[in-house]
Amino acid sequence: MQNHEIIKNLISESIEAKRMMFDQSELIESIAAKIIESYKNGRKTIVAGNGGSAADALHFAAEMVVRFEKNRKALPSIALSENVSTITAAGNDFGFDQSFSRQVEAFAQKGDVFIAISTSGNSPNIIKAVETAKALGVFVIGLTNSDGGKMKEMCDICYCAPSKITARAQECHITLIHIICRLIETAVEE
Repeated sequence: MQNHEIIKNLISESIEAKRMMFDQSELIESIAAKIIESYKNGRKTIVAGNGGSAADALHFAAEMVVRFEKNRKALPSIALSENVSTITAAGNDFGFDQSFSRQVEAFAQKGDVFIAISTSGNSPNIIKAVETAKALGVFVIGLTNSDGGKMKEMCDICYCAPSKITARAQECHITLIHIICRLIETAVEE
């Protein structure tokens, strides 16, 4: 297969996965509504993921703290992947599986929203963080692939991207994040 054919196939896969997101619009709206409710009640979002999902967590938190498309008040959001010292200390002292749960324990409070990103839905450190958040009474939103993994049943809301292919699921996650950012920005101005 020629490179241009590979490129076209990959773009087609991405378009098809995103087209399937149309059927998830009510779920996406409910995710945004829960985050908006949390912000309107003076609470915060906490976001965690590994690898590319860690970058998505950082991206979401930055959009909330700084801005997405509009200048508006800063919204409190913490990406648990941003503090390398904490992640490595928790990994060394307690094991990598607790690298995020220790931070959830330290920062999360009832009324907050924890966004757990694991494309497989089975990442042990994300699962442990979800368990910790749930024990604290934190509302948990999961972002996974189409299978949902273990997180599907653990989260209060689980967004299962309409693809089993990791790259396509991640592309849907970033699209979802951008949609949510837009809805949040619109709501906080009202």
